[in-house]
Amino acid sequence: MAPKRTAPTVRLRRLAAELRRLRNDAGVTREETSEQTGINPATLYRIERAKARPQMRTLVAMLNLYQVDDETRGYLTELCHDATKQGWLLPFHADLPEEYTAYISFEDEAQCVRNYESLYIPGLLQTEDYARAVICGGWPTATETEVENRVRTRMERRAVLTKESPLRFWAVLDEAALRRTVGGPDIMRAQLDHLLDAAKTPNVTLQMIRFGAGAHPGMPGQFVVMEFSDPLDTDLIYIDSLAGEMFLESDDEISRFRSNFDTLVAVAASPNDSAEFIAEMARELKEAQ
Repeated sequence: MAPKRTAPTVRLRRLAAELRRLRNDAGVTREETSEQTGINPATLYRIERAKARPQMRTLVAMLNLYQVDDETRGYLTELCHDATKQGWLLPFHADLPEEYTAYISFEDEAQCVRNYESLYIPGLLQTEDYARAVICGGWPTATETEVENRVRTRMERRAVLTKESPLRFWAVLDEAALRRTVGGPDIMRAQLDHLLDAAKTPNVTLQMIRFGAGAHPGMPGQFVVMEFSDPLDTDLIYIDSLAGEMFLESDDEISRFRSNFDTLVAVAASPNDSAEFIAEMARELKEAQ
């Protein structure tokens, strides 16, 4: 039986970043750390890249080498203890792709998510019927159980928008995502109405890019920019495509996607104009029946 996989968490990323910083501040290379502590080089690399949580004796050996003070030592020890705690992953999530479970965890701990979608309504703003139609259409080989697990997961994710400290969510959609009648007119009209309701909440901003806007930097496809409240947690870029799901976290990549999102916001209609257009689309679907 394959070992149970552990999706990355914000805590694990924070711990890895702190250990890299402490090693650099101590003027010690990764190779020197390995030699002086006896930690396997591959293990050390995985720890510093948030691929594995260090055992406590491993962490102590690193902190001793870096001559870490008691306060920082206590903080990192607690962080290590909680490093693999997922935000809200449930048992039936075990069959989800690893990158998707990681995304769920990051989304639950994020302070702000900026999402551009070219073909779909953002997952956090989908109705159950729309989500089921999208999943069935995009995954024709899925079993009924697999479909329902995905739908259930997507619906539960929406809790981040209504929790005590709700996620700030800014969505920019291409008009194509709104024009495609997913699941039929009734389902699509209910989805548009749900979008309008969501856009009225103070933590959700919704804009759309009209076809008339011409070419724009979002045309290659969907992306998400995730921001976290702790300054030690760097932003993350998440991309979901036919080639697979991936996270990007280099400074250059983050800067490029943030700039692209800012451009899309400028190209898109204002939130008020977007809401008026979506309402008109919903009326058109109702009158066409």
